[in-house]
Amino acid sequence: MAESPDTHTRTFYGERITWICAGTLQELLALKAKYPEAPLVAGNTSLAMKSPGHFHSVLLSLAGVPDLTMVTKSSDGLTIGAGCSLAQVKDILAESISELPEEKTQTYRALLKHLRSLAGQQIRNMASLGGHVFSRHCYSDLNPILSVGNATLNLLSEEGTRQIPLNGHFLAGLVDLKPEEILGSVYIPHSQKWEFVSAFRQAQCQQNALPDVNACMRVRLREGTDAIEDLSIAYGGVGPTTISAHRSCQQLLGRRWNALMLDEACRRLLDEVSIPGSALGGKVEFKRTLVVSFFFKFYLEVLQELKKKEKLSSESADSQHYPVIADRFLSALEDFQVTLPQGVQTYQRVDPGQPLQDPVGRPIMHLSGFKHATGEAIFCDDIPRVDKELFMALVTSTRAHARIISIDSSEAFALPGVIDVVTAEDIPGTNGDEDDKLLAVDKVLCVGQIICAVVAETDVQARRATEKIKITYEDLKPMIFTIEKTLECLDAIKHSSFLCPEKKLEQGNIEEAFKNVDQIVEGEVHVGGQDHFYMETQRVLIIPKTEDKELDIYVSTQDPAHVQKTVSSTLSIPSNKITCHVKRVGGGFGGKVGKPAVFGAIAAVGAVKTGRPIRLVLDREDDMLITGGRHPLFGKYKVGFMNSGRIKALDIECYINGGCTLDDSELVTEFLVLKLENAYKIRNLRLRGRACMTNLPSNTAFRGFGFPQGTLITESCITAVAAKCGLPPEQIREKNMYKTVDKTIYKQAFNPEPLIRCWKECLDKSSFPVRRTQVEEFNQKSYWKKRGIAVVPMKFSVGFAATSYHQAAALVHVYTDGSVLVAHGGNELGQGIHTKMLQVASRELKIPMSHMHICETSTAMVPNTIATAASIGSDVNGRAVQNACQILLKRLEPIIKKNPEGTWRDWIETAFEKRISLSATGYFRGYKAFMDWERQEGDPFPYYVYGAACSEVEIDCLTGAHRKIRTDIVMDACSSLNPAIDVGQKVHLFREWAFIPQKSCTIPQKVSCTPEVQMSTKFQLSLMSQSSSM
Repeated sequence: MAESPDTHTRTFYGERITWICAGTLQELLALKAKYPEAPLVAGNTSLAMKSPGHFHSVLLSLAGVPDLTMVTKSSDGLTIGAGCSLAQVKDILAESISELPEEKTQTYRALLKHLRSLAGQQIRNMASLGGHVFSRHCYSDLNPILSVGNATLNLLSEEGTRQIPLNGHFLAGLVDLKPEEILGSVYIPHSQKWEFVSAFRQAQCQQNALPDVNACMRVRLREGTDAIEDLSIAYGGVGPTTISAHRSCQQLLGRRWNALMLDEACRRLLDEVSIPGSALGGKVEFKRTLVVSFFFKFYLEVLQELKKKEKLSSESADSQHYPVIADRFLSALEDFQVTLPQGVQTYQRVDPGQPLQDPVGRPIMHLSGFKHATGEAIFCDDIPRVDKELFMALVTSTRAHARIISIDSSEAFALPGVIDVVTAEDIPGTNGDEDDKLLAVDKVLCVGQIICAVVAETDVQARRATEKIKITYEDLKPMIFTIEKTLECLDAIKHSSFLCPEKKLEQGNIEEAFKNVDQIVEGEVHVGGQDHFYMETQRVLIIPKTEDKELDIYVSTQDPAHVQKTVSSTLSIPSNKITCHVKRVGGGFGGKVGKPAVFGAIAAVGAVKTGRPIRLVLDREDDMLITGGRHPLFGKYKVGFMNSGRIKALDIECYINGGCTLDDSELVTEFLVLKLENAYKIRNLRLRGRACMTNLPSNTAFRGFGFPQGTLITESCITAVAAKCGLPPEQIREKNMYKTVDKTIYKQAFNPEPLIRCWKECLDKSSFPVRRTQVEEFNQKSYWKKRGIAVVPMKFSVGFAATSYHQAAALVHVYTDGSVLVAHGGNELGQGIHTKMLQVASRELKIPMSHMHICETSTAMVPNTIATAASIGSDVNGRAVQNACQILLKRLEPIIKKNPEGTWRDWIETAFEKRISLSATGYFRGYKAFMDWERQEGDPFPYYVYGAACSEVEIDCLTGAHRKIRTDIVMDACSSLNPAIDVGQKVHLFREWAFIPQKSCTIPQKVSCTPEVQMSTKFQLSLMSQSSSM
């Protein structure tokens, strides 16, 4: 750090960037004149929004300039310093609202309403008012209000001050701003008498989400009348900038505030606020609806205020009479409030006869819970930097389907700190599979495919060098992105672009059954993709040892054995020289089953080539670009049924978007087809599934593994039948559910008794019949708000469809001080598997859990492990731990019999003296599971878990806003090892697999294609803030 002669200014010098903290406003203005291109930084909350690789050599911090946080109150308005945080602005506005008459605070109330939902509290604490205003984002929640409210910007420079209106010209970037100017403050005038201001916002959720559309509307009526004297309307989210509907407003001046004006206004607004079909973010029809819906709400709000004024002046003989709002329309005026969720969980109690020291079945807190909450839990990238460590960054394809002509890394090598560039030619062993290369050779199949990697002294140097790798491409055809054809993209179905053969199950005579039904309905279902969005991105640390080509690999994965095997084949060294360590994983959801092996292998090549440790950590954008997610699905169904609701025939055909390589898509297709029937017994049934090959990153395992998408199709079919029969959907579900012991479509024996019990208990606990009546009564009274209630059953199969994937092993050591070290093949994904394993060991060894410890999952301790996935981890690994402990206890039995009054430590010391082994390997051979697709039969699953969920929701028909009123979930999860952990896990499980599908399965995460058929690499992140540096 270096200080300027003026001690108030502090300067920090980095390798490429200089950070200057001014102490006074005058110093800041002088610095801005000296560095006119340098941005001002306050909260810096929009860092994630900057384009990749973009940086400024000088940054000016205003944190030490108190003049920019000054607040001035005058008789006609409020001036707020541009450096005030949004949280401070919120408090300032709330204070002014409490002090001023209501008629003067209309604009302030609108601002305060949006400040309650803008971004999240952490963002509002840091983001500045000036940064938000000057960023001029098209989705800004505050700028439309400030524009409509006639706010003024006070600009400062060494030359002096000037004021400019915060209007549509400024927000459209049509006002010339001098580079040496800064925003000093924002003046917001009081609203006037007979002026009404309202703000509106519709987003995917009420906080931490960018709006689909927002708006602010202000009208001033001629005093004592309903004639429009002034009108101003601004929309955000409908164009590249905030849009002002100036022309429409001018044409409505003088009109009376009535239904005729409303009709004309809606037509004019739709004409002026034009949203092209290719608009960024899509949802064009939805946004057009919001344009008029928001104005309709504003119309009603103003009418309601006018009726209040009419009541106050009703004694006057010449009082104005305004249109009456029907009671059933009043629901349009009520916004859904943000409320804290509340819940009650119940679970089975342990047998009263169970010994108090036996922890199995008891609600014991996650042993790492406090560490997670305090930040003390160590994850992969928390491991301190090791000696001579290097950093790796990946170079990915920018083309969806192309031949690689050349790779030029000369500019990258010229940068400081760059050590090497790893390409496919550096791989000594196998470069992945023939159709799924670790590093691309000759051609690329999607945007985001890894081509090479840069190794450098620091992560910043490595990332900077990736931008200097010059790759020449030659585009190839076809480029396929979607399952079905769209306006811009070719489709996989038409081009017969598939990754694997069709998977099919069929029973009965479906064609004959369709001839003997009362009605037939056909439909289509589309389910979008979903990113894993685990909190800890993909990361790995490779440490080569000094001899024998040994490697230590610290990796965030659900399957360390797969990482070990992949690295072994890539480097052409045996697995016994590679040890994978997994302390804990910061979320996986299936996304860390296969992909970590790819990153581990590439990093291992770099480590071997350089002879130094390599750390590879993906940032969020690269993680979302390179890795796949949940498979998007297109499904078609044809259902034949009787008027009573009994389904006689059902034909479902599904296509999933697998991406450019097979990955787990064939398995997902198989599980999708196997689970499509859900809880229903339909005698004549045909289920088919295909995985489509497209030029997108390969989609992979995701919690539910095809079940959420499949369930949505099945339940949509049930709902369609109910609508045609005029019967409640729950009656159709119950009529077609399994009733007695039977066989599934794949001929596995199945007892539905637990399913039926869950169904009946859910109906009872949720008071479903009473609440359905209440919902119907509500909907009759309310025109714009509607409620719905539904109850859905679930039959979910756990495990893999192969016997070998259910085996597990464990290793238990007892030390002479009596302490116990447990190792097993499961990985701690935050779901408490280590806690549960110690509970099992504690029961078997009959000693407290405090005597025990699990260090990590390591391939050196327990070899040949199976991925922690498919809801089977605690089950099979618990059996292995149980077996190991039973072996140890059997060895100790003679000693315990001789000294029954001795302590655990006494027995262990005696065993050591008698040369009895205090280490044991436990093993569980697993459940038998198989599936013969040729014969369409098998026993693919060890067992099922069952559940039912009832959910009641309310929706605003004008905007699509919705709220969940209540959800009841009943689940039979067998015998819980730890209810405190399992209640959360099972609620999440059911929410993901049965409840969420009724709400369209996922929050939309769109991978879009431009007309030039280039894949967009930007995702709409719900957590991105609207605030910015000044």
